[in-house]
Amino acid sequence: MSPVTDAPNATAAPKADDAASLAAITNDEIFAGHLGGKLSVELAAPLETQRDLSIAYTPGVAQVSRAIAEDAALTKRYTWTDRLVVVVSDGTAVLGLGDIGPRASLPVMEGKAALFKKFAGLNSIPLVLDTTDPDEIVQTLIHLRPSFGAVNLEDISAPRCFEIERRVIEALDCPVMHDDQHGTAIVVLAALKGAAAQQGRDMSALKVVVSGAGAAGVACANILLAAGVPDVVVLDSKGIVSTGRDNLNGVKVELAARSNPRGLTGGAAEALAGADVFLGLSAGTIPEELIASMAPESIVFAMSNPDPEIHPEVAAKYAAIVATGRSDFPNQINNVLAFPGVFKGALDAGARRITERMKVAAADAIFGVVADELAVDRIIPSPLDPRVAPAVAEAVAETARAEGVAQ
Repeated sequence: MSPVTDAPNATAAPKADDAASLAAITNDEIFAGHLGGKLSVELAAPLETQRDLSIAYTPGVAQVSRAIAEDAALTKRYTWTDRLVVVVSDGTAVLGLGDIGPRASLPVMEGKAALFKKFAGLNSIPLVLDTTDPDEIVQTLIHLRPSFGAVNLEDISAPRCFEIERRVIEALDCPVMHDDQHGTAIVVLAALKGAAAQQGRDMSALKVVVSGAGAAGVACANILLAAGVPDVVVLDSKGIVSTGRDNLNGVKVELAARSNPRGLTGGAAEALAGADVFLGLSAGTIPEELIASMAPESIVFAMSNPDPEIHPEVAAKYAAIVATGRSDFPNQINNVLAFPGVFKGALDAGARRITERMKVAAADAIFGVVADELAVDRIIPSPLDPRVAPAVAEAVAETARAEGVAQ
């Protein structure tokens, strides 16, 4: 057997002792794990002698700089920019903490950069910006473009995140993705593929309710519609997003025109009655009786962290398959299954952007890892499964070349 398939517990769902270990983590352990930050810069070449110094810095470095000045394409070969991802945030929508500002968001961005290195072998640096102005954020990234090879936008509040991502993609000639939107959507699609396959159901026949019309909710609705799930109903804080409402922003107006094919109105009770799938992407809670009102053999993805919209054990009284965003329950829907491989594949292919087809290919690859191992408590791989990132990267790179966005 290969080292990959032999990896201990690489594909297993969390065990009881794992959950107990997680629950026993103390504040002292947490703060010690972040002491001094979680990142460091390592040398890729020796720097021990005078000769080493003369090669790495002056006078030798001047020859490389002259060569790049004459041919900018050499930057990719002789600097780290071609494989460097910047994790960019303004700290306005951090985890479940909300608008905590750029400095408080930095530990999260450092963690994201560490995951890039661990799971995809990509260098990554956090870049937190002390502005919430879309113009300033976009212009900052335009000015910094010579320093990086890809942009992971992170924890930027909606609806600004939609505009910022769109404008950064238009302005830059490199892969750009807002992970809160598309990383979440990719993994949700992969998990729903797994759940439907485990039950022997056709995804096109599912009635899906998405609770939350922020960055993740809108992106998940979009990717499900694109993947052939026609009956998607989206809920925001005021009820069902529908064409009859007059209090919708531009993003929701556009989404309303493509979703809710049965023309439902009202709130969560009306949306969930007889629904097959509940997808929770908000900080709200869902009463037990509404989950009970769903169709038989229902599927519940309660993804709010740290507190799911409904406790998994309560949801399991009515739903056949339950998933969360937490690591102490089975079926963890975690973005780390997607973004390392997506960016690695895009950079491997020299892609100028990350397309919708590349995202769907990533979801297919994640599902493919466990397609022959499905169970009600195993509809998606473990975030620690070493097979995932390589599979996603290969699928994304292949799709980028097929679409003609690779350089």
